[in-house]
Amino acid sequence: MATESASVYPPLDQRSVKNTICLFDVDGTLTPARRTVSPEMLQLLSQLRHKCAIGFVGGSDLVKQQEQLGTPSIPVTSLFDFCFAENGLTAYRLGQPLASQNFIQWLGEEKYKELVNFCLVYIAGIDIPVKRGTFVEFRNGMINISPIGRNATTAERNAYESYDLEHRTRATFVSALKEKFPDFGLTYSIGGQISFDVFPRGWDKTYCLQHIEAEKERSEGKVEYGTVHFFGDKTYKGGNDWEIFEDKRTVGHAVGSPEDTMRELRELFDL
Repeated sequence: MATESASVYPPLDQRSVKNTICLFDVDGTLTPARRTVSPEMLQLLSQLRHKCAIGFVGGSDLVKQQEQLGTPSIPVTSLFDFCFAENGLTAYRLGQPLASQNFIQWLGEEKYKELVNFCLVYIAGIDIPVKRGTFVEFRNGMINISPIGRNATTAERNAYESYDLEHRTRATFVSALKEKFPDFGLTYSIGGQISFDVFPRGWDKTYCLQHIEAEKERSEGKVEYGTVHFFGDKTYKGGNDWEIFEDKRTVGHAVGSPEDTMRELRELFDL
């Protein structure tokens, strides 16, 4: 179904702005945090896709991105040319999977257990207004740590985000991890409302760019993307969009909401 849906768009090497690709963060950029994409955004992205290649890059796994960007009958891999879940460690091109990576294989089981055990003990020892469940979530290329727990409701997430802005519980947690595990070669990236990601150094959102660069080496339909636009909301240092936003290979756009994203796209591409 994914490749059939993609076939209604011109081939990548035949788009009118073929050497340009637009990459988007998900939460706060294409959708409100952990909520679903609007029909207006999907329509605008479809119009853009006729002009240039489009893709998303997010820290969540593909299941969550399907919930936010796809529908029960439309796979998210059919709505974008490139789908980069977990920063590109799980990747799709025109509906077909690309090579993936695994966090535990890279770190090793013993170090992984040491890291997770420390996190669980740390969370047990902090006092915040609300705690729910799923404090450590394993993903293919990273782990996601949430002091409040990923089972929190939308209202609880909003309340915790405001609390964290004042008390910096996530930033303090990250500092403790850096002090405890200085030699593990890990990066800690605060994103979304309630959590932060932990992954090997270099496995931030810039990881997905290697897939983009590989397009120029394809035997058929190769494209060299000279302009890579990236749109994200957590573009400040320490945010999970910072590295790709600042990367010399991208043109970074800091947005504050999906509405900001749509406004910039209309201005940039005359949509």
